[in-house]
Amino acid sequence: MPLMDHLRELRNRLAKVLVILLLGAVLGFVFYDRIWDFLTEPYCSLPASQVVDGGGCSLIVTGPFDGFFVAFKVWLFFGALATAPLWLYQLWAFVAPALHKNEKKYAYIFAPLAAMLFILGAALAYTITSLALQMLFGFLPQDADPYLTIGEYLNYMLIMMGMFGLGFIMPLLVALLNILGLLEHATLAKWRRVIIFCAFLVAAIVTPAEPISMLALAVPLVVLFEIAELFCFLNDRRRRKSDPTSELGDDEISELDDRPSDLGELEDTGSGESGGKGA
Repeated sequence: MPLMDHLRELRNRLAKVLVILLLGAVLGFVFYDRIWDFLTEPYCSLPASQVVDGGGCSLIVTGPFDGFFVAFKVWLFFGALATAPLWLYQLWAFVAPALHKNEKKYAYIFAPLAAMLFILGAALAYTITSLALQMLFGFLPQDADPYLTIGEYLNYMLIMMGMFGLGFIMPLLVALLNILGLLEHATLAKWRRVIIFCAFLVAAIVTPAEPISMLALAVPLVVLFEIAELFCFLNDRRRRKSDPTSELGDDEISELDDRPSDLGELEDTGSGESGGKGA
């Protein structure tokens, strides 16, 4: 299509995405109380000695608009998750015509796996939140009360669940790049130590300053990366067996058969060519 037609198509798809997200936010508004109870469960389960009122669910408000902004974030967060298949389909429908048949096949396989890994990562972040908060509050002096604002807690939960989910998807992208021929196992093996170091570094940056959350993110990332590296190794070996010249670069030449040929075969070939010309 011409460029303007592509832009119109993109505009229409984005408009549909916005409508879908708006409808999802309406669902978040309807089920807001249940969603909030689910998000605050890790905080509410803290020991009574580590909360202000002994109940475990006291979050303070420091501004008149805090309640609205928190509710708005929850509506959008739930709406984006609940309607993910619908708005992802709109983005897929815009990109799919430009993909080859084999690329579409891989996308159909990797999209459900990516969704599953994201959910697993977010679930892990939700599971360790109570233990992480318990350790963080354990550093407080005995005469200090942990007054946690409602906005700070919500941001903590959303960032943790989002970062864990995205982190779990990264090894899957490595495998996809290898399938498309853009990343080789030799490159991964060369940079293995650097990648493992970066996994721990990123985990330390995106998680709070306590070891539980960092290890809970870094260790699964390293394990998933090793699985992705093993997949790349097996896939490259399969590719070499099916096509021995697949490892040759554009500026390399393939090996020639320099073994001496039988003189009788050369004479037969020459006689065959002369006979064909005479005919």
